[in-house]
Amino acid sequence: MSTIESLNLKNLHVIVLHEFQSDDIQELENEFFRNLSTIIGKLKNEEYDGIEKKAKNQIISTVTNLTDLLINKRLEKISNSPTMSYSILTDEEKFVIDSNDEMNERKDMIISGIINGKSKFLETTSTKHKTKPVTVRFVKEFAEIVGVDLEKYGPFKPEDIATIPNENAQALISNGVALKVRIEE
Repeated sequence: MSTIESLNLKNLHVIVLHEFQSDDIQELENEFFRNLSTIIGKLKNEEYDGIEKKAKNQIISTVTNLTDLLINKRLEKISNSPTMSYSILTDEEKFVIDSNDEMNERKDMIISGIINGKSKFLETTSTKHKTKPVTVRFVKEFAEIVGVDLEKYGPFKPEDIATIPNENAQALISNGVALKVRIEE
């Protein structure tokens, strides 16, 4: 029996319980979260009426909550264990912790720049961060702006997509004018 066929609500519940009852991270098959996603996707696409629809929606809600608990517990264990074996993590978990590693590297670079008097490096890093291009989708009309790079952008209508400097994008996002668009590499 394949993993996808053996993965059901009861099994997921047992996996979550084991994760919470053990100090060590349990080893999951690398495809575990992809299989879980496939099951949820199929379930969401099934058409039901009446009580069956309510039951399906409750199952989806329960699976969603269990998945959230499992991922958060596993990531907590990963964060708290400096000797965690990278090989037992799923690809999705590796994706998440790689961003933590990058954040720590950036933090170390900034601290080094500060304590070693490298103000030019800090200025260059700051400028690059402010002006790095970010793609946003506008949800409200917005007038033309002058970016931190001194270029003109806009005007914008709802649903317009634009690539603008990070500092300007963050201001628009925090004011509810635009949403960040994630472009997969």
